[in-house]
Amino acid sequence: MLKIGVLASGRGSNLQSIIDSIESGELEAKVELVISDKEGAKALERANNQGIASKYINPKIYDSKEKFEQAMIDALEEYEVDLIVMAGFMRILTPYFVRHYKNRVMNIHPSLLPSFPGLHAQKQALDYGVKVAGCTVHFADEGMDTGPIIIQAAVPVQEGDTEETLAKRILKEEHRIYPQAVKLYAQDRLEVKDGKVIVKAVKS
Repeated sequence: MLKIGVLASGRGSNLQSIIDSIESGELEAKVELVISDKEGAKALERANNQGIASKYINPKIYDSKEKFEQAMIDALEEYEVDLIVMAGFMRILTPYFVRHYKNRVMNIHPSLLPSFPGLHAQKQALDYGVKVAGCTVHFADEGMDTGPIIIQAAVPVQEGDTEETLAKRILKEEHRIYPQAVKLYAQDRLEVKDGKVIVKAVKS
């Protein structure tokens, strides 16, 4: 069974969508550990409520990003996780971490990448005047919101949308496609080739 480690900085709603998919039987996996860089993160509370191991790692006590990330790696390896899922983790991972878990770190971003990376993706989309926004699950690499794309969902922009209203509709799609991406990984159906993700057919 796929063992998942989750990195989260905030409320952890995408974490909850994965937990819900596991509990419904849709996803055959287990969240082994939730790590946060924020002591009071709602994601840690969600983990505790589900009986999932949780750990707050304070980045301020380390004198380099690599040492902070090594503390995360040590915790993840203690629980022998297979896949790392970033669920609102508000830190850019260094090459040190990403190379350690090459093609084993998933991230979700509220835009149709490669458009509108970084913060405030929904505002970027509205400012640009796009007619379709959305969200993307991808493998993390050494860039910001780059890396091979696994799955995307389109969300039409409505007249009068604000950053908040658009974000709310995009979040609903995030909750739908993130568990799907994890499921494809659990089924060993994802192959990265020449920087692109190939979704393999279901084995008969």
